[in-house]
Amino acid sequence: QVQLVESGGRLVQAGDSLRLSCAASGGTFSRYTMGWFRQAPGKERDVVATITWIGPSTFYADSVKGRFTISRDNAKNTVYLQMNSLKPEDTAVYYCAARSGVAAPSRARDYDYWGQGTQVTVSS
Repeated sequence: QVQLVESGGRLVQAGDSLRLSCAASGGTFSRYTMGWFRQAPGKERDVVATITWIGPSTFYADSVKGRFTISRDNAKNTVYLQMNSLKPEDTAVYYCAARSGVAAPSRARDYDYWGQGTQVTVSS
């Protein structure tokens, strides 16, 4: 079983940058596809970015392309989400997720392990 703990969320102003971290334990992190998802009030939990262990290859939602960067440090069992040029519409609870295998689906239901989430609030 994999345990995930997110950190780094806080209140920031539009245009600011923020880096979220997700520390993993209890599994073979280097062989897991990792993802960041977010959920705003009244909305579904949607993918932000994913990263595979082969390549690695990355995927970004259109809304964050060019602003966010997902990366992983297998030696530290940690995945990061660097968020630049933050906008008020980025406000959400951000969740770290993991799944075994080489695929990187964008659906939340395809991920097996989840962190508790970290709140990111972007004020204008």
